[in-house]
Amino acid sequence: MRLLSLSAVELGDKIRKKEIGVEEAARAYLQQMKKQEPKVAAYLTVEEEGVLARAREVQKGIDEGRYTSPLAGVPVAVKDNICIEGVRTTCASRILENFVPTYTATAYENLERAGAVLLGKTNMDEFAMGSTTETSAFGITKNPWNPAYVPGGSSGGSCAAVAAGEACAALGSDTGGSIRQPAGYCGVTGIKPTYGTVSRFGLVAYGSSLDQIGPIGKDVRDCAALLEAIASHDPKDSTSMARQDTDFTKGLAGDMKALRIGVPEEYLGEGISPEVKAAVEKALETMRENGAAVEVFPLGMVDYVIPAYYIIAAAEASSNLERFDGVKYGYRAAEYEGLHDMYRRSRSEGFGEEVKRRIMLGSFVLSSGYYDAYYLKALRVKALIKRAFDRAFKKYDVLLAPSAPTTAPRIGESLKDPLQMYLGDIYTVAVNLAGLPGITVPCGLDEKGLPVGLQFIGDCFQEKKILQAACAYEEMRGKWRLAFEREEV
Repeated sequence: MRLLSLSAVELGDKIRKKEIGVEEAARAYLQQMKKQEPKVAAYLTVEEEGVLARAREVQKGIDEGRYTSPLAGVPVAVKDNICIEGVRTTCASRILENFVPTYTATAYENLERAGAVLLGKTNMDEFAMGSTTETSAFGITKNPWNPAYVPGGSSGGSCAAVAAGEACAALGSDTGGSIRQPAGYCGVTGIKPTYGTVSRFGLVAYGSSLDQIGPIGKDVRDCAALLEAIASHDPKDSTSMARQDTDFTKGLAGDMKALRIGVPEEYLGEGISPEVKAAVEKALETMRENGAAVEVFPLGMVDYVIPAYYIIAAAEASSNLERFDGVKYGYRAAEYEGLHDMYRRSRSEGFGEEVKRRIMLGSFVLSSGYYDAYYLKALRVKALIKRAFDRAFKKYDVLLAPSAPTTAPRIGESLKDPLQMYLGDIYTVAVNLAGLPGITVPCGLDEKGLPVGLQFIGDCFQEKKILQAACAYEEMRGKWRLAFEREEV
């Protein structure tokens, strides 16, 4: 099997058996990046010499028995809002164009401790605000399946890198679907863990009550292995949970017999494209034929999900992005008159349109006279959404939904109508509002040859259930070839 076609778990196994060298694997991915980057533009920062130096260090550690993880020696990409000491971290924004952190995110520290080799930092929507990776200040990432289409967002660079064979696996962040939606658009697998499972220390904050770092891989086993590596309790993150059940790679093999699957009827109703609906229904039929009990049911509260999410996320964003003022670090306007003018000019010039739009929305809903009417009401709706899921999980083991109402839109279409872009998150944002885990796996192609994503949603701390269900479906679906593999046939 060709090196680039190996999953992260398969590559790690071959490295441990000395069938493939770590530097050999790193060079193969660097070569693929040189081939694909002119077309895809998934990366913002790559340091080839550093990659090869790290590969040699990991190889030495494997030979000496210091690195024993299944991921030791595996080349990975990291979204550019996850801090790594000494590596430029921009959040795809002019305001952080030259920011180099003096500390490392705990999630990446854990991955580094497992022996992974960093290839580079990937492009994203600016400050993770967007669903297409078109709001990046440093250019648009393109979908490896067809460069005329978006890869999704905000973790579009990480998902595109895996789909294009430019990384064996990657880390992204998910605030309202930012791992699961681009994973669906790019035909890869991505998981958003239960809130608190992975430390947020070192993740540049967008919506603090919603953000979670998660893995992107070629298949479910890769995501399970990465999640097992990065999950940990962290005293530096007050929302971090101490869990004893993070052995996510165990018990993945199995079937769907006796599995109770619920499908919210609202997710297959108005707004979904016929091709996405057909692909999801075909997957549901496959599960029924293999013993699963599949039932369509009314979830409720779906009409309130998008308004509640964007009020809460924007409110938290306006607070979190207050720190970028041109004083302590980041971009500062060249010309200004006095302190307040320097604040205004630096932020106006440094932030992009979408970020400014959300900051203004957040400032409005938190302002005097509107706080009760919008922000507090959104928090109450968030609690009601969580209760709706609690009721559903009393009856079902997992819930199923598309990862998006359509396949990837053409570049330029979504930014014409921001509201339409927001509505495209309807199947993913509720998972973040309720703090639940969700995983997207590819389930088919539309007539344009673009992937359709299928989302498995679990109750809090039930990652094992959705991983097992997604793995069982993956085996039923059969081998899935990524974009770069189909391109080479």
